Amino acid sequence: MADNVVDFIKNDPLILKQRRETNLENLSKEELVNRVVSLEKHIQQLRNVIAKNSNSELPDVLREKKSGKKFEFSKFKRRHVLLKICYFGWDYLGFAVQEDAGKTIESELFAALIRTKLIESRESSNYHRCGRTDRGVSAFSQVISIDLRSNYAEGEGVFVPEGYTGNNTNIKETEVDYCNILNRNLPDDIKVTAWAPLQNTNYSARFDCNGRTYRYFFPRGNLDIRRMEEAGANLVGEHDFRNFCKMDVNNGVVEYTRRVDALTVTCVHRDSQDAESAYDMCQLVIVGKAYLWHQIRCIVSVLFLVGEGKEEPSIVRELLDVEKNPCRPAYGMAADLPLNLFNCDFNDTNWIYDQDSLAFVIKTLQSLWSKCAVKTQMMRSCLQDLESHCESEVKCQVECLSQLRREKVYTPLMKMPKCPSLEDKITTVAKRRKVEIE
Repeated sequence: MADNVVDFIKNDPLILKQRRETNLENLSKEELVNRVVSLEKHIQQLRNVIAKNSNSELPDVLREKKSGKKFEFSKFKRRHVLLKICYFGWDYLGFAVQEDAGKTIESELFAALIRTKLIESRESSNYHRCGRTDRGVSAFSQVISIDLRSNYAEGEGVFVPEGYTGNNTNIKETEVDYCNILNRNLPDDIKVTAWAPLQNTNYSARFDCNGRTYRYFFPRGNLDIRRMEEAGANLVGEHDFRNFCKMDVNNGVVEYTRRVDALTVTCVHRDSQDAESAYDMCQLVIVGKAYLWHQIRCIVSVLFLVGEGKEEPSIVRELLDVEKNPCRPAYGMAADLPLNLFNCDFNDTNWIYDQDSLAFVIKTLQSLWSKCAVKTQMMRSCLQDLESHCESEVKCQVECLSQLRREKVYTPLMKMPKCPSLEDKITTVAKRRKVEIE
């Protein structure tokens, strides 16, 4: 019976999407109206609490929009464009706006878009994002596609929106300075670096992306990065990565085959030119088209174990053999802080870099860099003095990033407790949701 349920759901994974039990069909019209009014008041109260605690700009902008003078969007044409966005996610609750979360990258981005009257609303903006980064994760090159207000009468990506009432008096010879306007209204740690017009108004940053490159930065510490790269080479190609991710069966994800096009581990900055140092900065670069939930952080966690000498490079092949090992060892994933969505690849995209806006972004990021660099050098100088008095060498730079249990005697990955298999997870969710086989 269990096998029948698993096969049925694999053929129709959307059936696992959360179902909400309700007895609303038994309520009268008056009772339904009262229920809706009560829920709307409760939702608004929760949003106010979240906004107050998170310092997000979006709630204030939406209130200003309702109370202020109405902007006549119908007099302007729209332009379908890509925006390239750089952000540092350390102080944000992820990229995507969430009902139960506060300040996210997306909430601040839409606050700027609405405040500058580049869009009327998210719902009407034909918005798509290339990737959805988690809490704490950064991006150098996140990309979104969106319809923005345009000054032009015609041009690449310019189109007449529904309900257009404009005339030639609204047409200008120069386009809206998208990057500059947005950057003056965004926080210092979120900036738009470039934009590109799109002739095809159905072009999507999500579905038309050809590849996504992530970088994971880390100190050398006690790691052998050559062993890490040797192990990582086994991940290149098409594999079932269920043992290198957090399985998202609750949302209907039952297929875990993905393709990694390239994976490298290199040193990017040496602390000393004379020899390798535990303070050298390294990076793992992984290139692919689509990724699973927490896939990269799980990969890094396993490669850290290989780099520390606790596991052999062959452990990667073991974990990729899901027939032999259908259950993922219950290891912790690497920290979110060092992960960066570094590049999103699109065909035939002519990125426009406004020089004044670019200089403003560079100046802003140089200020952020200076503050971080001064703190780093201050800490490094302190460590150099302390280490000169210490009789034993301490190499724990990576420990805070690996997030693994620290044991006196290391438990090998394959001997760790196991997570439920994919089939067990499907069966459990199906029982909880009372899925019926037709």
